[in-house]
Amino acid sequence: MNNKLGHNLPSNPKETIERNIIRKIPILDREPQLFLGVPLPSWIELSLIDVCNRECSFCPKSDANIAPNTYMKMEIKLIEKMISDLKKIKFEGSFTMCGYGEPLLHPNILEITNLIGQFWGIEIVTNGDPLTKKKLIELYNSKVSKLVVSMYDGPEQIDKFTDMLNETNIPKDFMILRDRWHKGEEFSDYITNRAGTVTNGKQIEVKEMKDKKCFYPAYHVQLDWNGDMYLCPHDWQRRNPVGNIMQTDFFEIWNGKIHNKYRKMLFKGKRDELPCSTCNCAGTVHGSKHYIKWLQSWIK
Repeated sequence: MNNKLGHNLPSNPKETIERNIIRKIPILDREPQLFLGVPLPSWIELSLIDVCNRECSFCPKSDANIAPNTYMKMEIKLIEKMISDLKKIKFEGSFTMCGYGEPLLHPNILEITNLIGQFWGIEIVTNGDPLTKKKLIELYNSKVSKLVVSMYDGPEQIDKFTDMLNETNIPKDFMILRDRWHKGEEFSDYITNRAGTVTNGKQIEVKEMKDKKCFYPAYHVQLDWNGDMYLCPHDWQRRNPVGNIMQTDFFEIWNGKIHNKYRKMLFKGKRDELPCSTCNCAGTVHGSKHYIKWLQSWIK
């Protein structure tokens, strides 16, 4: 069993989380890029497909009344429109493919990653179920920067994915394994209520987040399969889209009235409106530099 693979430490889930936080600092907590004096996001999360092969108890996909599998998927023309918009503002951030479904189930995953990967780094977060040696080789030979595998079954999965790497001669640092099989108190280390959607596990009460700031809208963009942009990845009920990039320019939405309204509230710790009023996510793990730049840009 290779416990040093990626940031995986099966015996210490808290340290696993901490290593993942540290790994993302160079991207999410770097000096923010500016365009016309406005801080740009450093992290764009794409929800490529609205379906998952699993129904985990801590995920909204376990309840078809909240997050049904619609099988809707992001089209290439949307990817091309997004790339065009981002090139106009000379975007220098990175992408993660995760969102409201299992990204490896998208039939055009390689075409999408190769299009985006011409310009920006890409991380894919997967449950690992669709992963085969053939698929792993294809992803490694594409423009994917990092493959993050969340293991939900048990520590035996470490050997499974380690063997897959060894048999394909792919460098170990291409894949990061995350232990997600815990169901005890340590389960609460990586679970939130998804903005009032999930109650499973030991969680922080929403009232404890009262008056707590949130930096997600300072640095993070959440894009759904149809181009809808949301405040953050926790709004699983998709209650409040701030715009759609197929209808409006990316930067116009990012610096738009709706987005800025929520920023100004959340930067003051005011979680008065949905989805924020039902959310128990801390929201300040990353993004402090972006938060400061936003405040400075408004003063100017």
